[in-house]
Amino acid sequence: MGAAMRRIHVGNALSAFGLGFTVPYLYVYVAQVRGLGSVTAGLVLAVFAVAALIVLPFAGRAIVRRGPLPVLLAALVTAALGALSLGLSASAATVLLSAAALGAGQAVMQPALATMIVDCSTTETRSRAFAMQFFLQNLGLGVGGLIGGHLVDTTSASSFTLLFSIEAAMFLVLVAVMATVRAPRAPHVSGVPGQAAGNSWKQLLGNRAMVQLCVLGFVLFFACYGQFESGLSAYGVEAAGISTSTLGTALAANTLVIVVAQFAVLRFVERRKRSRVIASVGLIWAVAWAVAGYAGLGHGSQAMATAAFISTYALFGLGEALLSPTLAPLVADLAPTGLAGQYNSAFALVKQLALAIGPAVGGPLGASLHAPYIVAFLLFSLGITVLALRLGRELTDVQNQPALARSRVVTQGGAPADAVAAAEA
Repeated sequence: MGAAMRRIHVGNALSAFGLGFTVPYLYVYVAQVRGLGSVTAGLVLAVFAVAALIVLPFAGRAIVRRGPLPVLLAALVTAALGALSLGLSASAATVLLSAAALGAGQAVMQPALATMIVDCSTTETRSRAFAMQFFLQNLGLGVGGLIGGHLVDTTSASSFTLLFSIEAAMFLVLVAVMATVRAPRAPHVSGVPGQAAGNSWKQLLGNRAMVQLCVLGFVLFFACYGQFESGLSAYGVEAAGISTSTLGTALAANTLVIVVAQFAVLRFVERRKRSRVIASVGLIWAVAWAVAGYAGLGHGSQAMATAAFISTYALFGLGEALLSPTLAPLVADLAPTGLAGQYNSAFALVKQLALAIGPAVGGPLGASLHAPYIVAFLLFSLGITVLALRLGRELTDVQNQPALARSRVVTQGGAPADAVAAAEA
């Protein structure tokens, strides 16, 4: 791991640590501490999603033209200002404007950091780099949430101002860290039609594998992340009689499984086809939804229902650990030279769209229509398996299983990869 990659990983950990301070308490802060009500709190959460959907199409273009580092620094400063302003806001208008700035900054960070990881890694090291990123993000969120929970006081607005100030400080520290990164810049290929803003989107939409991956990504995020704090939690409370403290335990179990399993599953992932790894995630999540069905619809004891509900979140964590070294590197490998930022932004846009629609659909279903909710998302999970296997037919052998590139070099007696490619041509 080079110096640039080390700084990028430190940056991921710091940003996640800062977010962990505030994300779990945002609704309580707006609705209760500032006394703005549940409607305004709900609008704040919606503003995060809307801001991301607005800025991400432009972020991809900016990353391609300017490089990921300047875009990242601008996003960090915007997020820091949004976080600090949110901690000082007392009216609905300023809270919503601050949330828009924070949401836009957070959204742009994702593809910018992902593009920097792509630029600082090779096809062989990319899976491990993204696995490390996901590991540090979850660790930072968990530690930040734990510390924030001990600092927060729902009777004191100043304690929340402190939390948002710490979050803003983390973003500014990250500016200082990332400003020292000397990352290799992806080559800009002049004269290629795909370099034009409009044509780059047209080229992306003409890439069948990328379009299928975006559809698959939407279903993945809709059926998992989009349900964690909305439909699934509502289902657990209403159908399974789960307490709010148990919800926290379930989320902790999810994070713990990711932290423990991330590098244990990495060797398994690297030796297998990416499409089959994603297909296996669909099966694991189908089992998770079946276990959730038992928790709320079965006739066991409350202790069994609680154990089943926590196990559901743990199974989701296992699937996430399998996805982290698979999805992001695949997006990078599908991107033409110089357009990794565009492809990362497009995939982040799909993710944000799923995270915006998921709670809106899953929340009412999980709270009132318990059996249809479980059946629907179990079928969505099986759909992930089908979509992943179909995607595999659109990928080249090396895109689907990068280990093949290494094995070809070995069979050529250690010849450089370029020489092998030339010989094969």
